[in-house]
Amino acid sequence: MSLAKVKDITRCRRVLLSVSRNCRRSYATARDGISTRPSEAEIDSARAYCSTLIRKFDSPSFILQTFVPPSSRDAYLAIRAFNIDVARVADTTSTPTVGMMRMQFWRDAVSKALAGSPPKEPAAVLLAKAAEDLHNRTDGKSRFSKNWFFRVINRREQYLTNPPYPDLASLESYAENTYSTLLYLTLSSLPLASVTADHLASHIGKATGIAAILRGLPLVAFPPPPTHGTSNSSVGSSIGSSRQGSVLLPLDVMAESGVKEEDVLRLGSSAEGLRDAVFTVATRANDHLITAREMLSNLRSGSDIGHNFEHQDNEERQYSSQQLNAGSKMQSDDVERAFGVLMPAVATQAWLDRLQKVDFDVFSPTLRTTDWRLPWKAYWAFSRRKL
Repeated sequence: MSLAKVKDITRCRRVLLSVSRNCRRSYATARDGISTRPSEAEIDSARAYCSTLIRKFDSPSFILQTFVPPSSRDAYLAIRAFNIDVARVADTTSTPTVGMMRMQFWRDAVSKALAGSPPKEPAAVLLAKAAEDLHNRTDGKSRFSKNWFFRVINRREQYLTNPPYPDLASLESYAENTYSTLLYLTLSSLPLASVTADHLASHIGKATGIAAILRGLPLVAFPPPPTHGTSNSSVGSSIGSSRQGSVLLPLDVMAESGVKEEDVLRLGSSAEGLRDAVFTVATRANDHLITAREMLSNLRSGSDIGHNFEHQDNEERQYSSQQLNAGSKMQSDDVERAFGVLMPAVATQAWLDRLQKVDFDVFSPTLRTTDWRLPWKAYWAFSRRKL
């Protein structure tokens, strides 16, 4: 055999080997739904999808995105879209087992997104882009906590079948591990590690989470037929909803107010004691907002903020000694940087005010309409730095 033929055979073998490798890689990508890095077109498409999803299911968050720094906007959209997708698992799956499988998908999706190889899921694609941007902006010094995403997933998973909250403290814990955690993640995208900012975010997140449960009470008690995501309700009203009605009020509050679940499922807003129970729960949400405002006032006056942050020793937080012993000036600067992220306090207070105007009738149709005054209220609060 001539040397030329040997070279031709060797070249053909190399080509065939390369084709084989590419085919295996393409098959694995198609099978797993991942790519090493999303293209710019995929990122743009994911950003548009997440924005549309938030506008449809969580309009307050869509409105408030304008107050988040542009450098963290992708992170904000990805985190909020992730929250909506996870919150809607119970609505879009037929059984708890399927719901748990979907939750595992999101754990894997978050892990892959933070590793730079997201599945073809818009929230995951945009999260990967946000994580890469955060890494580049901070020279690798800051990152998103995967465990915080898992905390949201785990707590949502526990409530796929709408188990009752034993007491008001359990409801607060749910809100802390969902809505407060979303705020912690958004703060980390700035990036900002601040005891004071996290402390404010904890109270605001608890208030927002409690209000979301109240807002969703009518649809959980009287769930519509499964529509596979075609509902135009807010994310708060789709949390944990199922096809069998239940009343997601703390059992201790219901007992104290004389509320019976069967009465609510039979009589709706006319159930005895229901408004008293709603008032009690709403008051706890309002108390958290009052506490956040008092902390902010004390800080600006140079006083102690009033109480310690109960979650500051959480294993996910690694504050430096300087952050733990920050003076009022440094704390004020941190809050100034974080203020746009803390704006859900404004939307939550606005909804609680509307609830009070209808005498705590959580079934009132006016509570499920968009608050057209929220953009103005938010702009006024942000410009004056008032929660």
